[in-house]
Amino acid sequence: MRVTMKVNGETVSGEIEPRLLLVHFIRDELGLTGTHWGCDTSNCGACVLWMDGEPVKSCTVLAAMADGHDIRTVEGLEGADGLDPVQEGFMREHGLQCGFCTPGMMMTARWLLDHNPDPSEAEIREAISGQICRCTGYENIVRAVRWAAAQKQEVAS
Repeated sequence: MRVTMKVNGETVSGEIEPRLLLVHFIRDELGLTGTHWGCDTSNCGACVLWMDGEPVKSCTVLAAMADGHDIRTVEGLEGADGLDPVQEGFMREHGLQCGFCTPGMMMTARWLLDHNPDPSEAEIREAISGQICRCTGYENIVRAVRWAAAQKQEVAS
């Protein structure tokens, strides 16, 4: 079957098998390998991207279900002015170690900050609770999101 969707602002199309998962379409067909494929059971959250502005675990969404929808991947975070504050925060506050969960964490963090520009630590932890990081203990991830939130506030001021 043929699917057409907007990915990071660009319209893309492809011939797919109806059973193809969105994570595989994004990675294998489009070559956007920032979205990671981890557990294939929606437990780890490494595959989080946005569909119509909402975070989804792309290992549980068929590519056919994304037909006609707007998809944003971690590659779509960087803007014309450079890195998104979330991306920069993960670098500055060392919010990653192996980096496997990082794309999904960053997509969730950006969504959180877009909806709550000044989240508490508890709100950050709740937002990322659907994702597993086996390396960091989450402390630096929370600091990275707080750093990004502070940058957003400085820009708005």
